[in-house]
Amino acid sequence: VQLQASGGGLVRAGGSLRLSCTASRAITSVFNPETVAWYRQEPGKERELVASITPARATDYADSVNGRFTISRDNAWKRVYLQMNNLKPEDTARYYCNTYPPSPSWHWGQGTQVTVSS
Repeated sequence: VQLQASGGGLVRAGGSLRLSCTASRAITSVFNPETVAWYRQEPGKERELVASITPARATDYADSVNGRFTISRDNAWKRVYLQMNNLKPEDTARYYCNTYPPSPSWHWGQGTQVTVSS
């Protein structure tokens, strides 16, 4: 499964962005049963889990983003979204999607860069 994330950019602190990730070349019977998640990584640091959503749409968030970020999914289009509000400079990172836990069959792709200026 190829993963294509988009929607990143440069935004001021307090601003918002909406990220989108599409599982291209995946059929819905592959995408729909999976818990999917957003991760982020800063240069020189480990990739960290930001948010996840189960097939039943139960969600979970890292403490650092809880209350500011919202994850959602569209099974028909095989997409997962991340609405990010009240962004902070510490949210600056490259964001990726994958299953949770990450699957070696789902390729991370290039991710999308989010930069938050103070």
